[in-house]
Amino acid sequence: MAAAAQKSESFWDEATCSICLEYFTDPVSIPCGHSFCRACIDRCWGESETNFSCPQCRDTAQQRNLRPCRELGSLVERVKELKLQVEKELEEGPGLCERHREPLKLFCEEDQAPICLVCDRAKEHRDHRVLPIEEATQDYKNQIQDRMNSADAERERLQGWKRYTGSISQCHLVSVQGYCPTWTWGAFLTLHEGH
Repeated sequence: MAAAAQKSESFWDEATCSICLEYFTDPVSIPCGHSFCRACIDRCWGESETNFSCPQCRDTAQQRNLRPCRELGSLVERVKELKLQVEKELEEGPGLCERHREPLKLFCEEDQAPICLVCDRAKEHRDHRVLPIEEATQDYKNQIQDRMNSADAERERLQGWKRYTGSISQCHLVSVQGYCPTWTWGAFLTLHEGH
């Protein structure tokens, strides 16, 4: 039981902003890939106009580039609900079925609801997929963790793409300079800014 509580606490920490140490509110990611509450990173960066440093890894960016993390925001909401549910269950012990007054030990996947052993034998749940409630809870935790990992992987992929396109742009600049040795850098920039 203590190991499960420790794992769930670590899981809830993943949904926490490293600046305010609260659950993310309006989460955004910055160029290095770390996420923060929008208000927290705005306060941290203040009125600075260049060299934005990540509070977590100290990586710097030249522009204030905040990308909304909607999927992380919805995951945080689910984590909050899950934590409230777990805390309530720990306080009350296992809930009771309203119909049979038996402990809710199973979870019906079709109805997305906890049920008791008597309900499991009833006609309405007989052909449904039913799991022990602990197993269903772990499945949902795993799904949330998988979505968080997927969001992190997508963020990494987009950052790699950004780096790649930036290096391609740099190669094109060098290529243009090589083909037009009579042009000066200033003339190139003037033409580039005009378009």
